[in-house]
Amino acid sequence: MTVEISSPSSNWRPVRQADATLVAQLADDVARRIDDQGLRPGTRLPSIRTMAEQTGVSRFTVVEAYDRLVARGLVQSRRGAGFFVRARREPLIAEQAAKPDPLAPPVRIDVTWLLRSMFREPTASSMPGGAGLLPADWLDPDMVSAAVRAVGRSVRGNLVSYGSPQGYAPLRQQLASRLQAEGVPAHPEHNLLTTNGVTHGLDLVGRHFVQPGDAVLVEDPAWFVIFGRLAAFGARLIGVPRGPDGPDLEQLDRLAALHKPRLFITNTTVHNPTGHTLSAGAAYDILRLAERHDFWVVEDDTYGELHPGGAVKLASLDRLNRVILAGGFSKMLAASLRVGYLAANAEVLRRLGDLKMLAGLTTPELGERVVHRVLIEGQYRRHVERVRARVNAAREQCLAQLTSLGMTVPHEPHAGMFVWADCGRDAEVLARTAADRGLLLAPGSLFSPSQAPSTMLRFSVSMVDTPGIWSALSEVLAA
Repeated sequence: MTVEISSPSSNWRPVRQADATLVAQLADDVARRIDDQGLRPGTRLPSIRTMAEQTGVSRFTVVEAYDRLVARGLVQSRRGAGFFVRARREPLIAEQAAKPDPLAPPVRIDVTWLLRSMFREPTASSMPGGAGLLPADWLDPDMVSAAVRAVGRSVRGNLVSYGSPQGYAPLRQQLASRLQAEGVPAHPEHNLLTTNGVTHGLDLVGRHFVQPGDAVLVEDPAWFVIFGRLAAFGARLIGVPRGPDGPDLEQLDRLAALHKPRLFITNTTVHNPTGHTLSAGAAYDILRLAERHDFWVVEDDTYGELHPGGAVKLASLDRLNRVILAGGFSKMLAASLRVGYLAANAEVLRRLGDLKMLAGLTTPELGERVVHRVLIEGQYRRHVERVRARVNAAREQCLAQLTSLGMTVPHEPHAGMFVWADCGRDAEVLARTAADRGLLLAPGSLFSPSQAPSTMLRFSVSMVDTPGIWSALSEVLAA
């Protein structure tokens, strides 16, 4: 038997000019009655016309309120019959309680555990910036929001199309102008491809160049996520020691001769995790060795804009002959704006574009339009300068505090958002102790392709804004 209610609530009245819209008020009142079991499963709600007459709101308001209730899973629409209260589903409390804690450190701390931990909801004692991001209040959310609104007003019907597989053309034009000013001969049609962030770009490069069993040279230490991606392609990862001026060139020469690698992936400017930048002499030698041993060089420029300027780009020296440049905007604008790019020679770019289409057709044009809007409105340069100044000040404070706690920094970084510090003991053991106390630390073993034990830790300078972080870290070090 179907029960029908005659009104949403005996005492409910719309409150006009309130903070909540009439749609939200009506939907919330019906939802409350469902949650309180005043409306039982199977109850038919009043028709749209009846509800509008009884509550004194428009039919459009009732339609939107009912649609919200359907979207929340509280109400079901039956064509020709009306709207009915759905049967309640019991929460799976027992099943959830039986699951192991996904953030508890495994027997051996690994990259996947660190990634899960970095993306968990922050707590009062957790360290921010663990995912390599700057805090929102260090960036400029208002600038990004203004660009989103401007794009929303202008695009209209264009949002329902796929967009260009190569990427939003005006953004590629803007990127070409920026890169050409830095000496990189990037043509918007022949040399540029947008990606869903730098990680996506490096993934496309790996898919194109790497076959199972191929050797790939990576820096040691280096960004740990790329190790996992290359391993998934069946690559043999060979670590090249990284120093303050760049990779150990003698080792690079020896390892390239021994392993015949397909690629060498290097983070040239503001290296993650050390913060160091490639010297001009090392840059020329890397290209000389790439020519001698016939391997491609992938230049990761993720953190390049945190450098004060004048850094040498391999893509500029090589003119995109055997260098592929990867960059993006997530670090300086917003992590949710997954907009990156690859710059490469025309033949390689065409093949990378084909792989991009096979994997996901196109990248979201909305984000690309937002980044383009930010770039053309002229605020981005000043924004980068402000962010860089704040990062620099925080890094100096972070260095001083870590030193006062007994850690050492063998080669202090001159730019960037990371400090690579020596804790003088097994960093994985220390990270496990910290995790038990709700504090996330990134041990140096994860930044090595060999995962060898290390005394190094990577710290994000954004930790300086966390209340009580230094006392919490001091307690972990004393444990």
